[in-house]
Amino acid sequence: MDNETRIAALSKRKYKAVFGVKKATFNRMLAILEQKQAEIRKRGGRKPMFSALDTLIIWFTYCRDYRTMESIAFDYDCYRQRISEVVRRVTKTLVDDGTFSLPSKRELLRDDTNVTIAIVDVTEQEIERPKDKKNRRRVTLARKNATLEKSKSLLTVRRGGLFA
Repeated sequence: MDNETRIAALSKRKYKAVFGVKKATFNRMLAILEQKQAEIRKRGGRKPMFSALDTLIIWFTYCRDYRTMESIAFDYDCYRQRISEVVRRVTKTLVDDGTFSLPSKRELLRDDTNVTIAIVDVTEQEIERPKDKKNRRRVTLARKNATLEKSKSLLTVRRGGLFA
């Protein structure tokens, strides 16, 4: 099933769950990308490998799901470099449009700007694993026994060579 059919079947609630943005925001991003692609096509050249919808889905997959470019390239049957170009181009297009960019540093430093700060604790937590002492002893003993047998065999070879 192609992306157009799958996207058309999504409800408004599913957009937020799948892409992390509302349907209106998604459609606005798509319109910006389609407009940019139409401008590029006016100049001529080869037909693009991905439609505007595909490039937006690739961008969301990379930015939101944190998948590797290799993994996405495998899904779309292309090289990783092509996915890298798509991600850079979509990011640049959306930021250059100005609709989805953050305010400038100068604007944030003005006195009348209302800034909300959120602090998030992202420290690493130790993984809790069940401690199975029986299995640990067996593994450790096996290693010790193997080491002792190896060292005994080496010792007898050395002694035999010295006293023979």
